[in-house]
Parts: sequence; C-alpha cells; structure tokens
Amino acid sequence: MEDSKIIDLFFARDEDAVAETQNKYAPYLFTVAKNILPNPQDAEECLSDTYFKAWETIPPLRPASLKGFLAKITRNRALDKYRAATAQKRANETGEIDILLSELTEAIPSPTDVHTSYENNLTADAINNFLRGMDADSIATIAKNTRASESKIKSSLARVRKKLQLALLEK
Repeated sequence: MEDSKIIDLFFARDEDAVAETQNKYAPYLFTVAKNILPNPQDAEECLSDTYFKAWETIPPLRPASLKGFLAKITRNRALDKYRAATAQKRANETGEIDILLSELTEAIPSPTDVHTSYENNLTADAINNFLRGMDADSIATIAKNTRASESKIKSSLARVRKKLQLALLEK
C-alpha cells in the first residue's frame, strides 16, 4: 500500500493503518532499532512504541515521508532505551564500587596514627591558648596607632594568617 493511503487510514482513525505500517516497514524499522540496541526484545518494543507514537501524532501531523517519520521515531525510542539501560548499568556499577570501598576502609590503615593525631591536637591547643591570651586591638585602633589605612592593616593580617597556615601545613 502507498504511504499516502496509509496516512489517510491514520487520519480516518482506522486501525488498519497500524497493520499496514507493520506490513510495509517492520523489517526496516527493526533494523534501525537493532543497530542501536543489542537485545532483539528491546528492538521489538521500540517498534511497538513507534506504532503507538505514529497513531498519536499523525493526525494532525501529515508527514512528507512516512518511512523517514517512522525511522526517526524508532531511532529516538531506541536511543532513549539505550541511554536508560546504560545509565542503570553505570548506577549499578557505582553502587557496587561504593560497597566494595566501604568494606575495604576497615582493612586499610588510617594515614594518621594516634601519635600524629595527639601532636596535632597539642599544636592546636597551644595556638588557641596563645591567641586567647593576646590583648587584641581592633583594626581601626591598629590603623590609628600605626598611622596606616585600615585596608593596609587588613592586608597585613591576611598575609600573616597565610604564613601561619603554610607553617602549620609544613609541620
């Protein structure tokens, strides 16, 4: 049957439109889907989706090329199915890796031992005690006493903090 007659059947909402479409284009559409999907059942499912989508969209749409229109629907359905399957596979692999890594953390020793942790706590306590004992002036007071701008004092303090940070990281 000619494509224009099949399209007319779709417009008439005649169910023979789907049967005629299957008779004429099923092998071609199956090849389109099978080139994307490795599973023949998935390819068959794409064909069913294609016929349903054609039934939904042809009235009011009147495709210039029925074969091209159906191939595009089939290709898009197959790509969607492929993406969904590979996304699910990646999600499963990621979950399995997370489980394996969580089991390994119990067997792998910590990079910091108790002694290093204790020393780090002593250093932090010493710095905190020193800072608490300081009689700190505000930035405005320091700027007034040194006859410098507040922005210069802020910059100087930022540089000192950066040097302290680097010194502590080297320890």
